[in-house]
Amino acid sequence: MTSLASERSWLLDPSVLKLVHQCRRLIHTEFGVKLHLTEEHLEQQLADYARKTRSSQLTRVWETLKERVPQLNIEPEEEDDGLKRNYRGQVIADAPPASAEQDEEGQINPPRKKKVIYRGQVVG
Repeated sequence: MTSLASERSWLLDPSVLKLVHQCRRLIHTEFGVKLHLTEEHLEQQLADYARKTRSSQLTRVWETLKERVPQLNIEPEEEDDGLKRNYRGQVIADAPPASAEQDEEGQINPPRKKKVIYRGQVVG
């Protein structure tokens, strides 16, 4: 706990804390994700969202924050060419394509046409 407190000593400066709160508020508005000051990788998450944002205000506040706190110059983590889908800032697990299914022998079967029943009669 003391190591986390010593690493986050830059949060004790009121003007820096104000910038962090602005970043958190803008991230919550745009991505719908609440970041807490006690999270382990707060700096990395702030940097990731600032990189993904379309908001010029968040980008500007993040650049100001990086100028004030040199510890925040974080290298971006490698991503898989942007192939991961996001919903409100969270990565969505990709489901296998439902267009073709494989049976036990590994052969690809075409998708079955869904039987439509209307008032007890098959219509499609």
